[in-house]
Amino acid sequence: MKNLVFLFASIIFLSGCRSSKPVIPSENRSEFPVVFGEAQGTEKEIDYHDQTTMLLGYFNPAMLRQPPHTAWFVEGYDDYFPETDVVNRLLDIPMDDVTIKIVMGTWCPDSRREVPRFVKILDMIRFPAEKITFVGVDMDKRSPVGKFEELKIERVPTIIFYKKNIEAGRIIEVPQSSLEQDMVKILSGMNN
Repeated sequence: MKNLVFLFASIIFLSGCRSSKPVIPSENRSEFPVVFGEAQGTEKEIDYHDQTTMLLGYFNPAMLRQPPHTAWFVEGYDDYFPETDVVNRLLDIPMDDVTIKIVMGTWCPDSRREVPRFVKILDMIRFPAEKITFVGVDMDKRSPVGKFEELKIERVPTIIFYKKNIEAGRIIEVPQSSLEQDMVKILSGMNN
């Protein structure tokens, strides 16, 4: 029975954030446990597949710096070092008419890896926070946001770049080169 559970967990893990349904009961799941101390000094494992930990719909990115998301967000942000020359190229691109929509699942390991890194790049180029929209989805890639289906989200994270309110490009799940290089390609009009 343990081998069957392990095999099943491995299949779910390898499918990344493409999986649309939670299959393994939380008591048998140990995917990416995050531990932090509680007020009494005890430790607790966070189950990001539990709906009570998910951020759904529009949310303030400051919520990513609060429990239960603090550990993965801060670590991902602090441990990422974008290529300085590429960041400098981003600084040379006019972004007055650029807005960004970040669609993510706090349950998704890819989102927990890429979004803190992306936020760090945005901070480095001083991209205005009011021009960024964060949207949280559940494991079926649904969100309580009007006209959400029109975004056609299949994988998360999906980072959508708009120039003058027209979609200019997307980074879906993982970057092709790096987050900062993909941004340069999209925002300089070199993407296909």
